[in-house]
Amino acid sequence: MLENFAFYLSLVLLITFIIVLANKIQVAYPVLLVLAGLGISFIPGIPIIRIEPELIFLICLPPLLYEAAWTTSWKELWRWRRIIFSFAFVVVFFTAFSVAIFANYFIPGFSLALGFLLGGIVSPPDAVSSGAILKFVKVPKRLASILEGESLLNDASSLIIFRFATIAAATGQFIWMDAAGSFIWMCIGGVGIGVLIGYLFLKMHKFLPTDANTDMLLSLIAPFAMYLGAEELGASGVLGVVSGGLFLSYRNHDFLSSSSRLRAVTVWESFTFLLNGIVFMMIGLDLPEIVSGLGDTNIYTAIGYGVAVTAVLVVVRIFAGYAAVITTLVMRNFITVADPEPPGWKTPLIIGWTGMRGVVSLAAALSIPLFLEDGSPFPQRNLILFITFVVILLTLVIQGLTLPVLLKKFPPEDRDFIKSEKEIDYEIRNELAQVAITKIREDYADKIENFPTLKDQLQLWESRANSSEIIINYSEYKNIYSDIIESQRLWLVNKNREELLLDEEIIRKHLRLLDLQEEKLTIGN
Repeated sequence: MLENFAFYLSLVLLITFIIVLANKIQVAYPVLLVLAGLGISFIPGIPIIRIEPELIFLICLPPLLYEAAWTTSWKELWRWRRIIFSFAFVVVFFTAFSVAIFANYFIPGFSLALGFLLGGIVSPPDAVSSGAILKFVKVPKRLASILEGESLLNDASSLIIFRFATIAAATGQFIWMDAAGSFIWMCIGGVGIGVLIGYLFLKMHKFLPTDANTDMLLSLIAPFAMYLGAEELGASGVLGVVSGGLFLSYRNHDFLSSSSRLRAVTVWESFTFLLNGIVFMMIGLDLPEIVSGLGDTNIYTAIGYGVAVTAVLVVVRIFAGYAAVITTLVMRNFITVADPEPPGWKTPLIIGWTGMRGVVSLAAALSIPLFLEDGSPFPQRNLILFITFVVILLTLVIQGLTLPVLLKKFPPEDRDFIKSEKEIDYEIRNELAQVAITKIREDYADKIENFPTLKDQLQLWESRANSSEIIINYSEYKNIYSDIIESQRLWLVNKNREELLLDEEIIRKHLRLLDLQEEKLTIGN
């Protein structure tokens, strides 16, 4: 036990060094972590790592989805809802269907049900991989928003396909009417249960006498409650976490204090950083266990199947990217679309090349039952698992390393923001100062002479000067200053909700600055 603990602790330390190296050389850390795990797995005497599917689905997936939902812009998600939902559901189903047809015709022993099972496993791109790669290359806001939104939802659709395909492969039966009813409930029920549980947590945050520490505990419990609540009622736990997380994120300024929001950012970034590092390292470490399960299957033949399935996935996704453009150009004649102008040929190509697969695919493959109900081995389980591993490895390494080059070679045009980020930032800074000046002049004109520091602060906003006056009655001054900050915060939130093309990242930066200003008042007291 002590030796294994030391090994796992060493792994965490190694993960930290690898991510530092990845940031230094500007390579997506999932790529290096998987390759490092592969290298370590060949070292003699290394303990065999077995990934438990329940560990991924219950321990890792809910918090990772929840954190992604909190950092996703609801405004951008709604703006690009049609293409996001088409990629998260329609493209995932089409991808699974394409893999099913290929496997049924070209891989011996694969029925259509087993092909759909494999397709459901490998169809969803991994959010973490794309995000880690896009961090090093500037891409248009619309492209990043589409990829973020898709990654929130595609796990749900793929796991629904996986669930139905597993039943069909195990029983040999598939009743369309029952499947359609179950699918509708899994989607609608998952969203409804997630929002309901999110609403309950909002009320707990709002009416219980919580502080920053208890707020953090509630936020850590929330994704697991949403996931388990939906799954226990037969709905989609993924959609439960995503919908609940989006609901709470949109309302977070209604029930969290500035201290809680600041702490949440730090805690959640560190928590998901650790989870992502562990799961990608474990993918590489799991290779010996996966290879040993092939049995009599020739490993080179199995690799060939994996390469072929990867090629199918890449081609289908690129095709879907251009099909989405054509559909938009046709539908703009009948409905109002988010962007009536054609995006050109570069954006669909980039979207098509961002199909890196990750740990959810491997966890789904590992969760295939070992035996059927009659006690016989589940057909082709080990080959499905190996193909999934090859797909993850190839998409992470090949697409992960070439995507930055592709983005630099064919940079997509950004037509959303005419003004530069610095110009928008400067305008908001000045407008925030004007909000504060107006608040002071209208509500606290009689207090200006009583509080030298308030007067200095007014002069700071008016002339960007500094002051070091001592506050005599700090408590009253703090209340006034807090009220001013709250006015600025409400103005920012309303401006973000009203102006569709305003970059939300800039808004969030200024909201955090306001939180920091309010936190300074607490520290100064």
